[in-house]
Amino acid sequence: MQNFSLLDLSPIPEGGNAASALANTIDLARAAERVGYHRYWLAEHHNMPGIASAATAVVIGQVAAATRTMRIGAGGIMLPNHAPLIIAEQFGTLATLFPDRIDLGLGRAPGTDMATALALRRHKTSDTDFPGDVVELLKYLGTPADDQQVRAIPGADTHVPVWILGSSLYGAQLAAHLGLPYAFASHFAPALLEQALEIYRSDFQPSAGLARPHVMIAAGVCAAETTEEAHFLRSSQLLAFARLRTGNPGKLPAPVADVHANIPIQVLAQVEQALSLSAVGSAAETRAQLTTIVERYRPDELMVTGMIHDPKARIRSFEIAAETLRDLRTPLAAA
Repeated sequence: MQNFSLLDLSPIPEGGNAASALANTIDLARAAERVGYHRYWLAEHHNMPGIASAATAVVIGQVAAATRTMRIGAGGIMLPNHAPLIIAEQFGTLATLFPDRIDLGLGRAPGTDMATALALRRHKTSDTDFPGDVVELLKYLGTPADDQQVRAIPGADTHVPVWILGSSLYGAQLAAHLGLPYAFASHFAPALLEQALEIYRSDFQPSAGLARPHVMIAAGVCAAETTEEAHFLRSSQLLAFARLRTGNPGKLPAPVADVHANIPIQVLAQVEQALSLSAVGSAAETRAQLTTIVERYRPDELMVTGMIHDPKARIRSFEIAAETLRDLRTPLAAA
């Protein structure tokens, strides 16, 4: 593992609002940079009462302005919602303002429900050409051809690193075909992780921007001073995911002492399976679990994430994780 990074959804906790959530994101980003996280990514979601990062490029700009060295990016932009030129201009502008610090991860899901996807008004149907849109976007961010009539300004010649994101085999195949880095959303959909990594690594075609496969996987983290505190804090994420699964999304719930009394047993089993690629517990416990994840999947990078109601406890959780991840890091030059 060369680097470790952080995914933040800018959660809006019960009792809070979008303004406090975005302020918490800035605080967490500064703390993450201080303890050595390499990337800090934010994700596009719409019509989600508990997530404040809908205008993802805007939030990325604020986080980049509040930090100095950490790479800031999207994990990801849901490209079917947007014209490739618009995204090239947005991220070209970010890359111009913050040179060599901006990443662009691309997903093909809408990041919302279908009614909201329609309200976004990119397409009136579900038919999209995701591979074609990715290629078009890469063209706008690259060196323009002499006869290229449409250019992204800013954007052209910025060569913003583009990642393909996925939770299925499709993204692995596309990233391998285009020779792009690949990030798997194993923090909420781990079932196909091993198969996707095998496809990506075995089918990878070198490109002008990437000579060999480069894969990042995501894992949940909820670390605290004691096992009991960590599991108490994690109950917020379990509750939020359960409510989302049962069609009742809301703000990030406050933690509860007995999660089994608040989530039907069959729903809890589904949630725990979806969130199974996680490290939860004390510093020693999370160290052992993170080490197992890295040794098993051999990612080039590990991205951790976690929804914790108390922003101070959230910062502390990522600080504890960083203590282990620094030890697990093996820079490429030393590999």
